[in-house]
Amino acid sequence: MIRSFRVGDGPGLAAAWTAAAPADPISYQRFRDLFLLDRNFDAAGLQVAVINDQIVGAAYAVRRMIAVDDLEPSAGWIPFFFVHPEHRGRGLGRELLSTAMDWLRSHGRSEVYFSSYTPNYFLPGLDAARYPAASRLLAGLGFQRGYDAVAMDRSLVGYAIPDDVRKRIDALTAEGYSFGTPSGDELTSLIDIAGHEFNPDWARAIREGVVSGLPLDRIVVARNPGGAILGWAMHGTYEAVIDRFGPFGVLPASRGTGLGKVLLHLTLERMVAAGAHSAWFLWTGEKSAAGQLYLKTGFDITRTFTILRAPLHPDGGME
Repeated sequence: MIRSFRVGDGPGLAAAWTAAAPADPISYQRFRDLFLLDRNFDAAGLQVAVINDQIVGAAYAVRRMIAVDDLEPSAGWIPFFFVHPEHRGRGLGRELLSTAMDWLRSHGRSEVYFSSYTPNYFLPGLDAARYPAASRLLAGLGFQRGYDAVAMDRSLVGYAIPDDVRKRIDALTAEGYSFGTPSGDELTSLIDIAGHEFNPDWARAIREGVVSGLPLDRIVVARNPGGAILGWAMHGTYEAVIDRFGPFGVLPASRGTGLGKVLLHLTLERMVAAGAHSAWFLWTGEKSAAGQLYLKTGFDITRTFTILRAPLHPDGGME
């Protein structure tokens, strides 16, 4: 039987997820916080497969009821789906996904993405290398590749800011630039820059992180000689994980000055001081300027995720 979420399903969903994807397990508390407590959660969109009173699979469909930037009224997302390994090969995954897509279609959505939903995603897209069967299933349902994102990691064991970066910090400081923890009032400028120059979800993440108790010393800002913020880097923003780096950005007019490199290294130094043994993040473009800076700073690509999209035709057909 496939039905919508019911109160009491949460622990069973987390346990079935972990059995289905042991390399990407999830605790009930994290499942609750990321999905059940998401601002756009609708119990009717979480499709649950039950056999003999046991949860054996699920597919989660979500659409925006509260905007990040706008409501994106044509779009829906499927942040995750899974089937317990003992119940695969029966078409259950396809049925779950089809039901989730039908639910989005019934709410007027004309396209669906896997799984790049913000603010709450577990992974930014499909790791086809780790989950080839899921890749084939999604392709069969009309999902096509949009673009790739890479996750990167860097060990911080023995890390120290390189001498050339120290010299650049000294040179910029001599020119009147400054680097440091933002004041409470400066957060207003930082959030404005993050939301308007980069990504509205970054502004949300910074605001909610600070309100939830994120120490301000996990943020490093760069200021011009007049005191205006030109960029920032931070860690511990998401779920208070001190090893998780980001978000990170420098205003376009200030790129090429070395500010980004300085901010990255100053934040890595603070991460070591906070007890982090590694730095990692889930989502950047390998060929982007930031992606290339990470690689030059000793980060390695650890996973590649594909952001997928499928049309949702009113008649239920596919292109």
